[in-house]
Amino acid sequence: MSEETLYIQHFHAGAASLAYYQEKMQGYQAFPKAFAMGQAKVIDEVKVSALRGRGGAGFPTGMKWGFIPQASPKPKVLVCNADESEPGTFKDRELLRYTPHLLIEGMLIGAYAIGARSCYIYVRGEYVAEARILEQALKEAYAAGLLGEKVCGLDFACDITVHRGAGAYICGEETALLNSLEGKRGEPRVKPPFPAQSGAFGCPTIVNNVETLTAVPFIISRGGAWFASLGRIEKSGGTRLISVSGDVKKPGVIEIHAGSMTIRQIIFDACGGILGDRPLKAVIPGGSSAPVLTADEIDVIYDIEPLAKIGTMMGSAALIVVSDAHCMVKLIARITKFYAHESCGQCTPCREGCRWMEDVLERIEHGHGRVQDLGLLTDIADQIQGKTLCALGDAAAGPVMSFVKKFRADFEAHIRGGKCPNAS
Repeated sequence: MSEETLYIQHFHAGAASLAYYQEKMQGYQAFPKAFAMGQAKVIDEVKVSALRGRGGAGFPTGMKWGFIPQASPKPKVLVCNADESEPGTFKDRELLRYTPHLLIEGMLIGAYAIGARSCYIYVRGEYVAEARILEQALKEAYAAGLLGEKVCGLDFACDITVHRGAGAYICGEETALLNSLEGKRGEPRVKPPFPAQSGAFGCPTIVNNVETLTAVPFIISRGGAWFASLGRIEKSGGTRLISVSGDVKKPGVIEIHAGSMTIRQIIFDACGGILGDRPLKAVIPGGSSAPVLTADEIDVIYDIEPLAKIGTMMGSAALIVVSDAHCMVKLIARITKFYAHESCGQCTPCREGCRWMEDVLERIEHGHGRVQDLGLLTDIADQIQGKTLCALGDAAAGPVMSFVKKFRADFEAHIRGGKCPNAS
């Protein structure tokens, strides 16, 4: 028996199994309740819940579901974005590993609400074991009559297919994901039309994140008002899973009431503080695409609007903690190299600009930079930001602009041929 097979069996012996989900988590009881409520009431309940997209955009889920044109003669499609390719993000991986049936039931409810029979889970190419766990869970669900022609014995048919990606960051963007799902080159589409009007295979389509869909069964079981009450900020209901990594004593995935903690509280109270008790230098609050924060900016509520007010974003809820042991020039050079590599090349500003920024940063990092390179970097980033089809260009430009602005001394030290203080 292979090591991978043993790995998958390990998870299905526990929480990932159908038996555990039904016995311990009251699994597959929310869908019959949703079916009895009717499509419109389900969508209304999700609107009341203040559930916002957990993939980065933060758009209200119930409102998004309401965009589906029910009068369209074309089949409706629900797609789960399980690509999770943002560096620093790994919360969806845990949901796929341990609660695949929660995702399946959430998709069933979502599919019923928008009138979809065909559903797809687009899984990141590197998530090999997680894809197998999902496929095993789907087999269990079909065998138990929870998927197929008569879901839970009711007059509703639904099929879910796992589609493996090939490891492209750009396919985390919903329209690039849809192109890849159709077998085309994974690159963003021009919008409009938006997926709700013309998405997968030209049909009305909703694309939701893994964490978003796994919240839906709880909303139906306990009510939208209950879910909304869990949040501490008016627009954000429920709880949030946060991926915490970097120089922190207790990295991992933590769950908090939405809007209930500051970044400082997350790092020092929930995660035990900085590794080696070194001084904090910076925090990247929303995965590598989020503009960086200094150590003086972390007394901010960790939610969408508070972070936007100080010029950064929550993104996919991934906190990357950086101590003073690290060189900020080296860090942004590595981040920019990633985006230059992952640019699909469709947009000239992104294709040429990301590579140009990478070259300039590499020059500075290795002591060959010039003072005017700092102005050049911000100028290139400005020519990328807001001028591309998708957000990848912004994801590359925003961090560069913020690093140069907030850690200029580190860049100047490299340009003078020196090293960053304390950096290893």
